[in-house]
Amino acid sequence: MSTASTTRTHTFSWEDPAPILQASKTMSGMEYLRAVLAGELPAPPVAALIDMRITEADEGRVVFTAEPAEYHYNPLGTVHGGIICTLLDSSLGCAVQTLLPAGTSYTTLELKVNYVRPVTSKSGTLYSEGKVIHMGGRIATAEARLTDASGKLYAHATTTCIVLRP
Repeated sequence: MSTASTTRTHTFSWEDPAPILQASKTMSGMEYLRAVLAGELPAPPVAALIDMRITEADEGRVVFTAEPAEYHYNPLGTVHGGIICTLLDSSLGCAVQTLLPAGTSYTTLELKVNYVRPVTSKSGTLYSEGKVIHMGGRIATAEARLTDASGKLYAHATTTCIVLRP
């Protein structure tokens, strides 16, 4: 069998992340995410790698979307759990980010993901909606759900983030 007839390629490009890192230090989390959403700032490189995009950003709530593709597959013929986890982690963390003032950042301390059904390229557009549960001075928690256009649940997650104040 010829591999030339079965070989597929996927190419992506991204913008220099230095300007977005600088902008993130001078804007509130909500201002920053709305600038990315409006196309005023480029998305971070990981968004291009996975082909995900932020589609909604409100205080305490963020939605990312992605189209599952063959290049996301694991050896079992389904989307790799790491891709699903990245979508969930992105919406969780960015939901927290919407509530942060300028100069304040965060990082994930703990992430718990529950996979409830397999994702394939036939699943259609996936929506990862993250919502803040608690926003404290140093600790924030959030929850997220990964669904398709009809609302079918594929995975859900919770996170604990540490708020890094200057």
